[in-house]
Amino acid sequence: MKLGHILFKTKNLKNTVKDFEDIGYHVEYGSKKNPHNALIYFSEGPYVELLEKAPVSAVVKLLLRTIGKGKVAERLESWEKAKEGYFEICLENEDATFEVEKRILKRYDIGYFITQSKRKDPFNRTLKWTLLFPLKVQIPFFMSAFNYNPKPKNFIHPNGVIGIESISYGIPKKLKPLVSELCDDKRLNLFSGRGIKNLVFQKHLISNKT
Repeated sequence: MKLGHILFKTKNLKNTVKDFEDIGYHVEYGSKKNPHNALIYFSEGPYVELLEKAPVSAVVKLLLRTIGKGKVAERLESWEKAKEGYFEICLENEDATFEVEKRILKRYDIGYFITQSKRKDPFNRTLKWTLLFPLKVQIPFFMSAFNYNPKPKNFIHPNGVIGIESISYGIPKKLKPLVSELCDDKRLNLFSGRGIKNLVFQKHLISNKT
């Protein structure tokens, strides 16, 4: 798997979108009506998701606990309580069945929960994807690639940024071998701990050849 996207928690989505636009990013809301998130896409590699609230109701979280998936509800609640800023990563796979990943998790005796999701974006494109939530909240969650690629082609943000170069992500020491086996993305640097540090954006280099 590769690094799919990075979550940024905000308490006011509209204000945070404006903050990112003010420093030169093009930001796209996740949906036309009552969006709970917004996206900063790049032509290649992982993107940033600005998240105001987890896209599930209290009823859904109660149902998850009822069917023995309380750890998933716990993860979603942690998103609600997260401090503003970058706080979580998602790993992405082209294979929506996650067969390889499921075998790896089984070998480490870690359960999981799989669900389908979709949304209609501001351009009326219905995006669909599959989510896998490991039942150990310290492990990043997984998603399949969208059925339709919403990323702009050959795009450079007004501030010159073309992508994410690297990110340092903290995880308990005993889980580092597992995450390293799941994800071979060179952009992802793991360290023992918790949280996101040293998120580095890549800028377009302009040649001044004469």
